[in-house]
Formats: sequence, structure tokens, C-alpha cells
Amino acid sequence: MTAEPTEIASRRHGAGPGASGPARDLLRIVRINEEIKRVVAVAFKINIMALNAIFLAKRAGNAALGFGVLSNELRVFSKDLRESMMALTRLIHDAVAEVSVLLQESRQDGLFRRTADEVPGNARLREVLARRDGRRAAREERIATLRRNLRLAVDEAARLVELGGVLAKSAKIEAAYGAGFASSLAQVSGEFDGIVEEIRASLDKLRRSSFFGGRA
Repeated sequence: MTAEPTEIASRRHGAGPGASGPARDLLRIVRINEEIKRVVAVAFKINIMALNAIFLAKRAGNAALGFGVLSNELRVFSKDLRESMMALTRLIHDAVAEVSVLLQESRQDGLFRRTADEVPGNARLREVLARRDGRRAAREERIATLRRNLRLAVDEAARLVELGGVLAKSAKIEAAYGAGFASSLAQVSGEFDGIVEEIRASLDKLRRSSFFGGRA
């Protein structure tokens, strides 16, 4: 059986039950990235569905004018959502880079400290440790900033999905006026609604991520 990305990351970085903070954070970031990829795939599906819905609305004629407008708006929503996910992905890459270096340096710090314990009173070694402590503090601050920006980006994406939900529900209402195409339009609008709910669930999961202090 092929290992999942989170399992691979866990093995590579030792992010098991007794893992250090940076190792746990790295695993949490990998999980967030997997969820983002899932949302991107679903957003692409909305774009295809919206295109088909626009063609269907044209076939229905005047009876589905409102449905056609909403389908076009759902295409725009799909594009905006993908751009929002790209911004999240860029933040994820920055966070992975910073946390990976922090993890590597933490391991090196442990080695330096064990050496300092074995050779007490070594001024040169103390200077090295002090410099490394300063560098570590600066990197932790950058990670904290990335964490805040990432959370804000997830919240922004969630607000965008609220708009998508309104569009999908409005499309369900408009479908009822589709005359002979009402049944087909209702089916399409129901699929829109289901997919938007799927995206909402993914973003709710991201907001509960332990990387942001949650329990997921």
C-alpha cells in the first residue's frame, strides 16, 4: 500500500507522538496543504459545471435567464476561489521552508548544548549558542507571522465560500422557473450546492487545525 503524504512527512521528520514543536508543525502544515489541494480540485469542478449550466440555460431560453446569470457568477466564484487557494499555497510554501530550517537548526542546537555541557566554561561555545538563540527567536517570529497570515487567508477564503453558497442556493430557486428545463436545472443547482458545502467543510476543517490552536 502506498503511504499517504502525511505519513511520509511524519517518517521523514520524526513527527511521532514524542516529536518536537517544529516537527509537529511541519506535519500540520502538510495536512493543511492536502486540504487546500482538495479544495482546488473541487473549485475546478465548479468551473466545468458552471460552463455546462450556462449552455443548459441558453437552451432553456428566457425561462432560465436568471439561472444563466447565476451560473456565470459561479464561474467567477470558482476563479476567485482558485486564486485564493493559490495565495494560501504560497504561504504554505513559505511556512514549510521556515519550519524545516527551524527543525534542522533545533537538532543542531541540541548538539551544541550537549557539547557545552561536556565542556563547561568555554566562552567561544557560549557565543555561538547566543547567536543561534537570536537566530532561532527571529525565525520563530517569522513563523508566527506566517501562521497569522495563513489563518487570515483561510478566513478570507471561508467568506468567499459563503458568497458561493448564496449563489448556489439562489440558482436552486431560479431553477424552479426553468419551465420544461426545471428538472435539469434543479439537478445542476443541487450539485452546485453540494460542492460548495464540500468546500465549506474543508475550510472549517482548516480553521480547526491544531496549527492555529484548534484540535483538528
